Order: sequence, then C-alpha cells, then structure tokens
Amino acid sequence: MRWQGRSQSENVEDRRNSSPKTVGFGGGLFGIIVILIVMYMGGDPRPLIQNMQQEAPQQQDAGPPIDDEMSQFVSVVLADTEDVWTGLFRAEGDDYQKPKLVLFRERVRSACGMASSATGPFYCPADSQVYLDLSFFDEMKQKFNAPGDFAQAYVIAHEVGHHVQNLLGISDQVSAAEQRVGKEEANRLSVRLELQADYLTGVWAHHADQNWNILEKGDVEEALNAATAIGDDRLQKQARGYVTPESFTHGTSKQRVRWFMRGLKSGRISEGDTFELPYDEL
Repeated sequence: MRWQGRSQSENVEDRRNSSPKTVGFGGGLFGIIVILIVMYMGGDPRPLIQNMQQEAPQQQDAGPPIDDEMSQFVSVVLADTEDVWTGLFRAEGDDYQKPKLVLFRERVRSACGMASSATGPFYCPADSQVYLDLSFFDEMKQKFNAPGDFAQAYVIAHEVGHHVQNLLGISDQVSAAEQRVGKEEANRLSVRLELQADYLTGVWAHHADQNWNILEKGDVEEALNAATAIGDDRLQKQARGYVTPESFTHGTSKQRVRWFMRGLKSGRISEGDTFELPYDEL
C-alpha cells in the first residue's frame, strides 16, 4: 500500500502511555467510618467495599508523539477515510463528522465501558471514537496469518465504516430492533451490520485508490485474507473444531469477502443495503 509521505489525520489520540486506574474506598473518611461500624456490628463489609470502589478518571500522561511508523500509518489511513467520506457525504448534501481514533495499550475506557486488548479494534457509537491497540496487527500476522499493511488498513476502515453507519442512523435502528427480538435474530442483525461495514470498507478502498493510487500488487489479496481470517466460521472452527451458525455475529469468511469486494467494485453507498436481502442470500 502506498502511504509513506502522505498527509496524516489530526484526529488520532495517543493513550499508549496511560491506562485506567482503579481506586478503592470511595467516600473518603466517611466511607471508612461506615465500614468500621458495619464490622463492629458483626456485618460483612465486603459488599459495601465493592460498592464503594470506583474507577478513577483516566490518568492521561504525556504520551509519546505520533511519530513511530505504525502510528503514522494509522494516521494516514484515517486521513484517507476522512477525505473519502467527506466527499461522499458532501455529494449527498450532508456533512461528514470525523471520528477520533484512540491508540491504547492493554485496556481503555470508552463511553461504551471498559475494554481490553482482547476485545480487538472497536467503534463506540456513544462517543464516536475508534479504539485500537496496535498489538492487534501483530496478532493478525501471527495468530490469523493475515499480514500486510492493506490488511491493517482494512481493519481501520471497517471500524470507520461503523462510524458511517452511526452517522446515517443505521446503528440506532439496528440497536432498537435488537431489543425487540430474540438472541438468534439479534445475532442476524449484527451480521447484517458487520457485512455492511465490510461493504463500506470496500467503498472507501475504491475511492482511495481512485484518488491517490494507494493499491499495490497483492493489496486486495491482503484484505481478502484478513476478511477470511476473521470470519465467524473460521474463528469458531479454529477455537473449538465446529461452528454454530446461529451464534454468528459478524458473518462467514465468504460473506465478508463478498461484501468487501462488492463495495470495492461499486464505490456507491446505495448498493450496500445488507438489510434488504433474505438472510440466506447475504
């Protein structure tokens, strides 16, 4: 992927030198007195202590400058998504609200709650931010055998795709619908949402390549390999030796590849409605 020497986004926040810290005995001296009284009366203070524990505000140390190669790469990809989606929204008479991308290590607090690196990259609609631990890219290479810079760009653009869905009101509609149906149908709605994000990733790649000629030989294959590696069927098969389709939440490897390629070939938002097709035709 051709990305070196290109403009970077101003919307990357580096929290890699900071981490949420837990403090106990909330309530200060009063809280300690209450605990002592409970103990004196023969009660168990542990539930009270647990209730009084609280998360301290994020301790934001001075993080390293965004100048290491991987963070530069992330910033360039984010800038590309900003330019592409700004143009596409403008063509529809809308304004694109740029998301912030937060780099973190090990764990992070978002408006959607606490999350660890094990969660993988995610988008939080409550604060319109993408969260990424760069160690996930090592995991893609070592665990999922999905290396390559464009595979990494695919991951970032997919999470930005969720931001686009949020701006279009699709995420809220799906969230509301999930509350009205059972678990299996809610999982199917999640699959539709994820496959649409894959389609939007393809739309971004289509326009980014048209605008800046970013794709090199093998780049599309890298993205397809990444999409295949993180399909629900592939992950479940690796983890336990069998699959349970009713528990899928992101789509099969073939589905993820298919919708990314549709977006890449089309470049049009309007052709990515994964909610209009029968589920077995996705």
